[in-house]
Amino acid sequence: MRVRPEVLAAVETLAAAELRSVNAQVEMLLREALSRRGALRALDTAPASEEPPSP
Repeated sequence: MRVRPEVLAAVETLAAAELRSVNAQVEMLLREALSRRGALRALDTAPASEEPPSP
């Protein structure tokens, strides 16, 4: 994924503050954003380690 350096720095800062890896922080932020938009309904009850259902 390509991202502006200042965005990556902000994610790294959040990850460190919340004791997460950058990868885990990105996933959490994506899940939050998708949930707010209603695009994550199928995954809301699935554990994070499960694969999403195929379309």
